[in-house]
Amino acid sequence: MKKEHILKQKQQGSKLSSNFLPSKYREYLGLGVEIAAIIILPLIAGYLFDTYMGSSPWGLLVGAFIGIVFFFFSIFRIAKKLDNNSKG
Repeated sequence: MKKEHILKQKQQGSKLSSNFLPSKYREYLGLGVEIAAIIILPLIAGYLFDTYMGSSPWGLLVGAFIGIVFFFFSIFRIAKKLDNNSKG
C-alpha cells in the first residue's frame, strides 16, 4: 500500500512540473532567454578578450556589434516563424 502511495505522488509530481507554466508562457520565456543570451554572450567574450589582450575597448565593441547582428538575425527568424504559423 505504501508503494502505491509513493507511485501516485511521483505521477502527480510529474504532472505538476510539466504543466507548471502554460505552453505560450514557456515559449515566450524561451525566446526571452534566447535573445538575452544572443546579446550578452558576445559582450562577455569581448570583455574577456580585452582583459587578456589589453585591447580595450575594441573587443567589447566588436562583441557588442556581433551581439546586435545576431539579435537582428534572431528577430527575423522569429518573425518568419510567426508568419508561417499564422498562414498555415
